[in-house]
Amino acid sequence: QVQLVESGGGLVQAGGSLRLSCAASGRTFNTYVMGWFRQSPGKEREFVVAISWSGRNTYYADSVKGRFTISRDNAKNTVYLQMSSLKPEETALYYCAAAVKITTIVNEYSYWGQGTQVTVSS
Repeated sequence: QVQLVESGGGLVQAGGSLRLSCAASGRTFNTYVMGWFRQSPGKEREFVVAISWSGRNTYYADSVKGRFTISRDNAKNTVYLQMSSLKPEETALYYCAAAVKITTIVNEYSYWGQGTQVTVSS
């Protein structure tokens, strides 16, 4: 069982940066792939990025490559999402999630946090 709590969301101007954190409980955190997703009102939940249990492998959605960076600290049971050059259309509720393999598919993630709101003003 893994419980996830996101933090770090907020209001930022277009072009700005934010760092999201996702704190996990449970002794098995370092065995899970961790992913970030986002969801805007009226839209489906969208894959953003995932990182392997070791941190050596990552997979980014094309829309965020070069602007977002995922990392994890297994000693702290935390995964991070550094976001830069943010755009207004990236306003969404950002979720972290845990899976047993790197995947972009929502239903293959077993555990989810409650989300943290990111609002990008134009």
